Amino acid sequence: MILTAPPRFALLPGLLAAALAAVALAAAEEPSPTTVFAGTDASDPYLWLEDVDGERALDWVRAHNAATEKELASQPLYQELRREAKAALDSPSRLPAVQQMGEWIYNFWKDDRHPRGIFRRTTLEELRKAEPAWETVLDIDELAKREGKPWVFHGMNCLPPEHRECYVSLSPGGGDADEVREFDPVKLAFEPEGFAVPTAKTAIAWRDAGSVFLGPDLGPESLTESGYPRTVRLWKRGTPIASASLLFEGKADSVGVTGFRLRSSGGDVDLVADSRTFWESDYYQVLSDDSLHKLDLPPTAQVNDAFGGRLLVLLKDDWQRGGRKFARDSVLLADPGALRTTGEGAGGGDIDVVAESTASEIVQAAVASKSGILVSMLDNVRGRLYRYEPAGTKWTRRRIALPDNGQVELESVDAGSGDAFVKFESFVTPPTLYYVADRDPVPVPVKQQAPTFDGSRFEVSQHWARSADGTRVPYFQVAPKGMKLDGSHPTHIFSYGGFRNALLPSYSGSYEQHYGAYGKTWLGRGGVFVLANIRGGGEFGEAWHQGAVKANHVHAYEDFEAVAADLIARKVTSKAHLGIEGRSNGGLLVLATMERRPDLYGAVICGSPLADMRRYHKLLAGASWVDEFGDPDKPEEWAWIAPWSPYQNAQPGKGYPPIFFYLSTRDDRVHPGHARKMAARLEDLGYDVSYYEEIEGGHGASVTNEQLAHRLALSYTHLWTRLAPKPAGTAAAALP
Repeated sequence: MILTAPPRFALLPGLLAAALAAVALAAAEEPSPTTVFAGTDASDPYLWLEDVDGERALDWVRAHNAATEKELASQPLYQELRREAKAALDSPSRLPAVQQMGEWIYNFWKDDRHPRGIFRRTTLEELRKAEPAWETVLDIDELAKREGKPWVFHGMNCLPPEHRECYVSLSPGGGDADEVREFDPVKLAFEPEGFAVPTAKTAIAWRDAGSVFLGPDLGPESLTESGYPRTVRLWKRGTPIASASLLFEGKADSVGVTGFRLRSSGGDVDLVADSRTFWESDYYQVLSDDSLHKLDLPPTAQVNDAFGGRLLVLLKDDWQRGGRKFARDSVLLADPGALRTTGEGAGGGDIDVVAESTASEIVQAAVASKSGILVSMLDNVRGRLYRYEPAGTKWTRRRIALPDNGQVELESVDAGSGDAFVKFESFVTPPTLYYVADRDPVPVPVKQQAPTFDGSRFEVSQHWARSADGTRVPYFQVAPKGMKLDGSHPTHIFSYGGFRNALLPSYSGSYEQHYGAYGKTWLGRGGVFVLANIRGGGEFGEAWHQGAVKANHVHAYEDFEAVAADLIARKVTSKAHLGIEGRSNGGLLVLATMERRPDLYGAVICGSPLADMRRYHKLLAGASWVDEFGDPDKPEEWAWIAPWSPYQNAQPGKGYPPIFFYLSTRDDRVHPGHARKMAARLEDLGYDVSYYEEIEGGHGASVTNEQLAHRLALSYTHLWTRLAPKPAGTAAAALP
């Protein structure tokens, strides 16, 4: 997701007038959508905006980008906010995200000199130093310049334990589709005769040094309706892709299929996963003769890793198997044979319970190390980390002592040594990287990011709102110490509410990496920040997620509205000073609740949203989300979607708050047509709409730090100009 200078669509005044005139003329050819329409293709006056690269649609984008630049980026406040955001994003002290592969510790880094980024490496000894010596592995800016393509780095995957065979994934423009090339980490060069796959939503994983599991795009018949591979093939080195032998073929209505090898000291296990829906998968073990044998697991179970030749399984539903019952949100360790009824060794082995969730402490993730299994948990949305160690037929639990009241994230676990890197951060504490040695799992701090704002000025508190059905919904509030409760404080709520995405305390303030930029641009200027842990996320396990799935999805909106109403009732803020933000499914959230309760909000930021829920399943990866929202082609399911689908429910004269949209043209996950059509419809209905579409960036909507700083500055300029208290007797906002 990167470029040296972000492509702006700011036009000269004469060109802007011409562009706006052209768009107005084109729009005049369409019927005016001044009433609620059915949402079918025939009644959709803005269907033409779904033509992502069509000139008519791009003229509309250019004109709206220019208008937003003129309205927001021309303000002195924007320049201050952009400088503050860029300084935080480019800070040389910011914590490097690390991945340990053998003797090397890798990191992807962006700054002013490397706007597209460099993939680099160092050693543990060097990393401990204040100024580590980094070796550049791959310079993405240099590669993009040399090849004339806007390459975006999407990672390098190496074959353990030696890590001498690697492949690199590169996206042209930042979308989900990648070009894959084999890379030599010794020569630091691409392998001209190595594995190479053209740009596609490819599934690929190392099996051994001479072969990979491959899910290729060989044309429409090889893809699912969601646009992902429907076959798993075994591709051997030195042979063409077309000759790769077929291991498994899924159905067209599956989300996608993948093949992979789980490695452990007790033996490797080859698996194929058929993701029949977004939340349900069938697993097959691939035996040494390449025969496939289905594992007896509940469809919602996840097989994530292997320990001692056994499979690490995360349960998302209760599982009754014979005379035993295994609880939802628990971690199991199972012999593969115990899960098979066919093939060599079928029926042999045991299934053990490693870890279980409680009412407040919920399993988030589990990763095998050398001496045990590292399990991260949430205790009332606060991070915990434990190592579960085998003790005969049972497991003991050892707490890895990290700071409290924040987020704990397993950054990397080395497959050979079992050593781990763990990151801790909170709303007001900069991220700290800890090294946890397998032989002595006591966290040792390695690095901490320098503060981007004075966290001691702020108080973090957790509150609970009561939703429409009586459910208690938690939210975090970050506010100045001693703040007077008089309803006057500009307040920014961020939330998501879907897909098990747990929102945790972070220095960025949201689930995006802003490196504390919001601390200067929002908190440091007197704003209050709120993170709402509404249903649909994974903060309290699968039950919390299911509370906002399909027919229950409306509960996410009710929870969010309850948090907003609670902030107003507590006199933290008031409608005039309350702004809301969400991205992707969170963008859908803020659109829906904006229409449902316009009396609560003073401004909206909406990023890369879903909006047209009548057609979402027909656009890009939308078909894969039917298991979350429901199928609008089924009348009984459209009946629960229709009341909150934003595009269909927008109406004139309802007092919707001013809204700022941001997204990327190159988003190949959520179609840009959602935001384009929603913005056009709201604008036609007479509402205050600002719109900015970055040309590259994929679903993240930015590539370079410059692009992200620009977007953050536009967003916070929008909030401050709408929400800041106005001096008595004036109409202008008293900007910070």
